[in-house]
Amino acid sequence: MTEQQSNARFALAVLFGINLMNFFDRQIAGALGEPIRVEFGLNDTQLGLVATVFTLVYAAVGVPLGRLTDNWLRTRLIAIGVTFWSVLTAASGLAWNYTSFLLTRIGVGIGEASCAPAGQSLIGDLYPPERRARAMAIFMLGLPFGLFAAYMLSGYIGQKWGWRTAFFVACLPGLILAVLALFIKEPPRGGVEQRTSLALPGSPFRSVMRIKTLWWIVLSGLLYNFNAYAVNVFQTPFLQRFHELGLRDANMISAFSLGLTGAIGLLLGGWLGDRLRTKRANGRVLIAAFALLFAAPCVFMALQQPKGGVVVFTILMGASSALSFAYYSTVYSAIQDVVAPNLRGTAVSLYFFAMYVLGASFGSTVMGALSDYFAHQAMVNAGATAMEDTFRASGLHSAMYVIPLLMLLCAGSLFGAARTVGADMRAMVTQTR
Repeated sequence: MTEQQSNARFALAVLFGINLMNFFDRQIAGALGEPIRVEFGLNDTQLGLVATVFTLVYAAVGVPLGRLTDNWLRTRLIAIGVTFWSVLTAASGLAWNYTSFLLTRIGVGIGEASCAPAGQSLIGDLYPPERRARAMAIFMLGLPFGLFAAYMLSGYIGQKWGWRTAFFVACLPGLILAVLALFIKEPPRGGVEQRTSLALPGSPFRSVMRIKTLWWIVLSGLLYNFNAYAVNVFQTPFLQRFHELGLRDANMISAFSLGLTGAIGLLLGGWLGDRLRTKRANGRVLIAAFALLFAAPCVFMALQQPKGGVVVFTILMGASSALSFAYYSTVYSAIQDVVAPNLRGTAVSLYFFAMYVLGASFGSTVMGALSDYFAHQAMVNAGATAMEDTFRASGLHSAMYVIPLLMLLCAGSLFGAARTVGADMRAMVTQTR
């Protein structure tokens, strides 16, 4: 094994761990949404707003950090970011009211904005194109494993010692990983492709925005992330309200159906994406498009299950998660395929800006608002004058039907990307030497 290969493997292992903690720390608030809502006296719109504020800050800070990724040491940027968000995660457990809790989540969003642009840029320069989707899949395994750990550990800790303790526990692993990130050797930009990017006239943002495939991918990203954040924030409360499960049991089901099965989809999607990419230029985005096309009816059928039909619900949501998580390892690699090495940090940050500002930030808030609206309608239809848990369960159940519809639209945008990716890949080659 060469020194370059050894560094690539070490870097990927550390980046995987950092990405795991990225999503672990992000998802704690969703896993413990019900006890937080009850303690602070919140409605579903306010609960969804926690994720909205986080994502807006995450996206806004991500753009300048993406430019910094293209012009500074990425390993140092990641180490600083991990340290910052880990400390603010612990501070979330000290919140004394809703406002103070929101402020600590803003701090977490600022720190976590460093992870994706720098991490994906490093992987793009550590692994050649034919191995990049598999490497990206391993990096993105941090997402389902982070969700799995957040649901499993937070549910157990929250039920046994209270929701605040879970935030304190999450701090230490991040600090250790921040130190390890400093031992990654910074690779040359575009080195594995054995060519360097030609200087392009004008703004780097304009250069990136000329790539047609990226526009389709941005559209897919905002639709995908709308759904992802709506599900991540509200699936556990849905299981508690509609299927009447306890906090620990509801989080265990979410851990399986959103975390464990998602890991299978990530790995399989990366493997299939690399294989099909050798045969046709649009292979990666086609894998993602068909996966989401088949995931939508799984979610619809899961929501059709009656109260208490938890086993079938878990299987169907798990199948949907396995299919939809193929998006990450295929589409993220497709971005690297069509963007020159010296613009990848910028491209990822712009993609994430749209993905989070237009997608994730609306996902949790709109889902919460729809839930409150349908809950109120259920209360009015029943002739009641006070909100009850039965109405909240009915409202959230009705609101979640927006998810399969948007999955179909997301698949459509990826079929659009499949029509342009070949030409954009050829254009990227002419911009490098």
